[in-house]
Amino acid sequence: MNKNEEIASLFQQIADALEIKGENPFRVNAYRQAARVLSELSEDIRVLLQQGKLTEIQGIGPAMAEKIEEYLATGKMAKYQEALSGLSPGLLALLQIPGMGPKTVSLLHKKLQVNSLEDLERELNSGRLEALPGFGRKKVENLRKGLQVYRQGQARIPLGPALTIVRRMVEMLSGSSSQISPAGSLRRFKETVGDIDILATGRDLNLIIEKFTHLPGVQEVIARGETKASVRIAPEGLQVDLRVVAEDSYGAALQYFTGSKAHNIKLRSLAVSSGYKINEYGVFRGQKRVGGKTEEEVYRNLRLPFIPPELREDRGEIEAALKQELPQLITMSDIQGDFHVHSHYSDGKDDLRGLAEAARKRGYKWLAIADHSVSVKYAHGLTSDDLMKKLEEIDQVQREFPDVWLLKAAEVDILPDGKLDYPDWLLSRLDVVIAAIHQGFSKNVTERVIAAIEHPLVDIIAHPTGRLLTGRSGYQIDLEKVMERAAERSVALEINAYFDRLDLNDVNAARAKSLGVPLAIGTDAHSQAMLSYMELGVATARRAWLTKNDILNTRPWIKRGKRTNVS
Repeated sequence: MNKNEEIASLFQQIADALEIKGENPFRVNAYRQAARVLSELSEDIRVLLQQGKLTEIQGIGPAMAEKIEEYLATGKMAKYQEALSGLSPGLLALLQIPGMGPKTVSLLHKKLQVNSLEDLERELNSGRLEALPGFGRKKVENLRKGLQVYRQGQARIPLGPALTIVRRMVEMLSGSSSQISPAGSLRRFKETVGDIDILATGRDLNLIIEKFTHLPGVQEVIARGETKASVRIAPEGLQVDLRVVAEDSYGAALQYFTGSKAHNIKLRSLAVSSGYKINEYGVFRGQKRVGGKTEEEVYRNLRLPFIPPELREDRGEIEAALKQELPQLITMSDIQGDFHVHSHYSDGKDDLRGLAEAARKRGYKWLAIADHSVSVKYAHGLTSDDLMKKLEEIDQVQREFPDVWLLKAAEVDILPDGKLDYPDWLLSRLDVVIAAIHQGFSKNVTERVIAAIEHPLVDIIAHPTGRLLTGRSGYQIDLEKVMERAAERSVALEINAYFDRLDLNDVNAARAKSLGVPLAIGTDAHSQAMLSYMELGVATARRAWLTKNDILNTRPWIKRGKRTNVS
């Protein structure tokens, strides 16, 4: 976790604690706003402090800046200690349960002395919860299910599996609807999602809801009404919400329910200042409805170009749109190849011919076969002799696939001393050298990665922070220092498109671009099917405001600089 994320987390916890204590909502929202701004800030907060620019950050006033400076100087924040005083760590953990907002936590704490997951479970079984104000049998049951979901680690799931679920459901509903689309954070391609939102329209809205609640895999119908239904699906246990709207309101509703909240608030403020009102039903001037059938109409009435869903996070996209300065974002059609694919030589499923054929079907011009190096024994890392054998077979297969260049590559481990896992004479025979850390996560990671960047034969640093969305926060790495050196050496950082990594994330990828770091997307595919994860890498790049010129994968061929042959 970098300093931006650390301080954002502190501010978020302060906001939670203050809300549980019933503090002024404006103070609570100020900390939440500061947390959001810092978590999405591409610049290193330490650099901005040195430059005296903290208060130039929108949402960071003098008081917040003082707390940031205090934390960076001492590693502590007095306000954090003050806010959390009197609250047990278990009480704050309750906020991670679906359906448990700060007000609910505060009520349970004050009325029933609930301070932990165990206390909550006790009260769920006691029957006392239903007597509390605002509670009832349905809410208690939802809390019971929320606790179960939390304990199963399913409060949020990675983007990739969520996309598979929602697309399956959308396809099954498409015959009953004239238009249908995912909405919410999933449509913005956020790296993890909670509940899944779907929006649909058609001639018979009741029929759409009826079919939705009877889809294969529906485990439970949580709620059903005239315009909305919620179900829980098996085996994931995930909640999926469907909204149906009139066809003339579909675009306005899709814009509204895609979010984010901050983007929508700013857009509606702009509408009011321009004499319009925008809601999920349409665009209005006075009482007259002037648009809303399409999203383009919503933005066009405000003299804005269409803003892609991936950008709708209130990171300056509305201001850029007003100036007609939105970037032409990278698309899947721009992609010419994949930098990071494993074959059966290491821990991949497919042979070279199978991968070449899969690349051809995707219309790729090239594919980098990057198997693990010898130290990664659990992944059947290749010895030097194994790698030479693979290179010879690539030459043979290449003659069968003249339209797809099979790049000779390797994912080479960065060892604890900063050296690489293969000798230079062998690395010099490769088209692409991808350096990565897979072991020794606590051992001088920043220095090891920089040492790899300094190596004259390294082209790309794979999954630079080492995080796993479902199980690991990542290395202790000074990413700013790594990026600065990568920019100086023109070594690319990877956007690893595997759904459990998405590393670099969107914020870090945007920062890399601002520093002039080359960026390369690799699926980390271990089978032909996993080549489809390229979509997630492209989505991450789009969320980072990247264009085709920012990504090496958009080039039809790869020309290496002169390699140094070392005997």
